[in-house]
Amino acid sequence: MNSVSHIRSFTSILLLLSSVFFVAAARAGNDVLGQVDLVGATKVERTSGVWIDGQYVGYLNELKGSKKLLLLPGEHEITVRQGGYVDFIQKVSVRAGQTQTLEVKMEKDTRVQLPRVTAEIKLDVNPNRAAVFVDGVFVGHVAEFNGIGKALLVTPGKRKIRITLPGYQDFETEIELFANQKSTVKTDLVKGGPAEGTPLPQ
Repeated sequence: MNSVSHIRSFTSILLLLSSVFFVAAARAGNDVLGQVDLVGATKVERTSGVWIDGQYVGYLNELKGSKKLLLLPGEHEITVRQGGYVDFIQKVSVRAGQTQTLEVKMEKDTRVQLPRVTAEIKLDVNPNRAAVFVDGVFVGHVAEFNGIGKALLVTPGKRKIRITLPGYQDFETEIELFANQKSTVKTDLVKGGPAEGTPLPQ
């Protein structure tokens, strides 16, 4: 009985010491990295996709809390994209343990002409933070095109849809749509694609 209580006490001390070690290691990790906070004034910026050094990391408004941008010290290129807008590209110099704020402002791309006749695609895809490409062009993330009053408007004809997110396999499909036709793409992305840190195709 006495030896059992000794073992329990010893195990408790080991667990306590190891948890302190992991907390210290996590804090040390944050001291090594630098933080970049992206701020957008309007819904356009807040729903825009963010790439760090060519890797899609999510849409601007979700990159906070547990998903905040922690980057290795050095030069990094941040690209923010939104369908119908000019890419926002900014190089930042990150320093260990420091936080900097980058204000993102998206400008309309005057070269983009919205089609007069459209077809409608609703996306029912998990995870809904995945990036959506139509004919190779980034148009937004899944959550923007699912729900009441939300849909992806495209030019009628054959459209190639690609949905991609680090850590998952890409989903690709082709849809032939007629004018004013409504369609739904429904899928769950399969885990096991390129890990976070691997550049996604542009």
